[in-house]
Amino acid sequence: QVQLVESGGGLVQAGGSLKLSCAASGFIFSIKTMAWFRQARGIQREWVAQISSGGGTVYAGSVKGRFTISRDNAKNTLYLQMDSLKPEDTAVYYCKIAGADYWGKGTLVTVSS
Repeated sequence: QVQLVESGGGLVQAGGSLKLSCAASGFIFSIKTMAWFRQARGIQREWVAQISSGGGTVYAGSVKGRFTISRDNAKNTLYLQMDSLKPEDTAVYYCKIAGADYWGKGTLVTVSS
Protein backbone atom coordinates (compact mmCIF):
# COMPACT_ATOMS: atom_id res chain seq x y z
CA GLN A 1 0.00 0.00 0.00
CA VAL A 2 1.03 3.62 -0.40
CA GLN A 3 3.27 4.85 2.39
CA LEU A 4 4.72 8.32 2.87
CA VAL A 5 7.05 8.82 5.83
CA GLU A 6 8.28 12.34 6.55
CA SER A 7 11.34 13.07 8.67
CA GLY A 8 13.87 15.79 9.40
CA GLY A 9 11.78 18.24 11.37
CA GLY A 10 12.92 19.86 14.55
CA LEU A 11 13.53 23.10 16.43
CA VAL A 12 15.60 25.77 14.71
CA GLN A 13 16.23 29.46 15.25
CA ALA A 14 14.95 32.04 12.81
CA GLY A 15 17.34 32.34 9.90
CA GLY A 16 18.40 28.72 10.17
CA SER A 17 17.94 25.76 7.85
CA LEU A 18 16.40 22.32 7.87
CA LYS A 19 16.10 19.59 5.25
CA LEU A 20 13.00 17.42 5.25
CA SER A 21 12.78 14.00 3.66
CA CYS A 22 9.83 11.89 2.58
CA ALA A 23 10.38 8.19 2.00
CA ALA A 24 7.81 6.87 -0.44
CA SER A 25 6.73 3.30 -1.15
CA GLY A 26 3.83 1.33 -2.61
CA PHE A 27 3.65 3.16 -5.92
CA ILE A 28 5.87 4.12 -8.87
CA PHE A 29 7.46 7.20 -7.35
CA SER A 30 9.37 8.31 -10.44
CA ILE A 31 6.27 8.99 -12.53
CA LYS A 32 4.34 10.98 -9.95
CA THR A 33 4.23 14.69 -9.31
CA MET A 34 4.94 15.13 -5.60
CA ALA A 35 4.16 17.99 -3.27
CA TRP A 36 4.84 19.36 0.19
CA PHE A 37 2.05 20.83 2.32
CA ARG A 38 2.11 22.31 5.79
CA GLN A 39 -0.38 22.97 8.55
CA ALA A 40 0.15 25.41 11.35
CA ARG A 41 -1.91 25.14 14.53
CA GLY A 42 -5.40 26.47 13.95
CA ILE A 43 -4.80 27.14 10.26
CA GLN A 44 -5.96 25.22 7.21
CA ARG A 45 -3.40 22.99 5.55
CA GLU A 46 -1.61 24.86 2.75
CA TRP A 47 0.36 23.85 -0.31
CA VAL A 48 4.07 24.71 -0.17
CA ALA A 49 5.75 23.35 -3.31
CA GLN A 50 5.59 20.62 -5.91
CA ILE A 51 7.89 18.85 -8.31
CA SER A 52 6.91 17.01 -11.47
CA SER A 53 8.25 13.68 -12.63
CA GLY A 54 10.52 15.62 -14.97
CA GLY A 55 11.87 17.84 -12.21
CA GLY A 56 9.88 20.99 -12.87
CA THR A 57 9.19 22.90 -9.66
CA VAL A 58 6.57 25.36 -8.44
CA TYR A 59 6.50 27.20 -5.10
CA ALA A 60 4.05 29.11 -2.97
CA GLY A 61 4.87 32.79 -2.86
CA SER A 62 5.53 32.66 0.87
CA VAL A 63 8.46 30.25 0.45
CA LYS A 64 9.78 31.06 -3.02
CA GLY A 65 13.49 31.82 -2.91
CA ARG A 66 13.90 30.21 0.52
CA PHE A 67 12.74 26.61 0.04
CA THR A 68 13.93 24.09 -2.56
CA ILE A 69 12.03 20.93 -3.43
CA SER A 70 13.91 18.04 -4.98
CA ARG A 71 13.63 14.31 -5.52
CA ASP A 72 15.83 11.25 -5.81
CA ASN A 73 13.96 8.70 -7.89
CA ALA A 74 16.60 6.03 -7.24
CA LYS A 75 15.86 6.31 -3.51
CA ASN A 76 12.11 6.96 -3.83
CA THR A 77 12.63 10.04 -1.69
CA LEU A 78 11.31 13.58 -1.81
CA TYR A 79 13.16 16.45 -0.13
CA LEU A 80 12.47 19.98 1.02
CA GLN A 81 15.48 22.18 1.78
CA MET A 82 14.32 25.07 3.92
CA ASP A 83 16.63 28.07 4.35
CA SER A 84 16.17 31.49 5.96
CA LEU A 85 13.44 30.03 8.14
CA LYS A 86 10.94 32.35 9.80
CA PRO A 87 8.71 31.80 12.84
CA GLU A 88 5.71 31.77 10.51
CA ASP A 89 7.15 28.63 8.87
CA THR A 90 6.34 26.74 12.07
CA ALA A 91 4.00 23.90 11.08
CA VAL A 92 3.65 20.19 10.55
CA TYR A 93 4.97 19.41 7.07
CA TYR A 94 3.50 16.65 4.93
CA CYS A 95 4.42 15.16 1.59
CA LYS A 96 1.73 14.10 -0.85
CA ILE A 97 1.21 12.53 -4.22
CA ALA A 98 -0.36 15.21 -6.37
CA GLY A 99 -3.97 14.33 -7.14
CA ALA A 100 -4.14 11.46 -4.68
CA ASP A 101 -5.46 11.52 -1.15
CA TYR A 102 -2.59 9.84 0.68
CA TRP A 103 -0.94 11.59 3.60
CA GLY A 104 1.90 10.69 5.91
CA LYS A 105 1.93 11.56 9.61
CA GLY A 106 4.01 14.64 8.95
CA THR A 107 7.07 16.09 10.63
CA LEU A 108 6.99 19.09 12.96
CA VAL A 109 9.11 22.14 12.20
CA THR A 110 9.37 24.77 14.91
CA VAL A 111 11.15 28.05 14.21
CA SER A 112 11.95 30.16 17.24
CA SER A 113 12.34 33.93 17.07
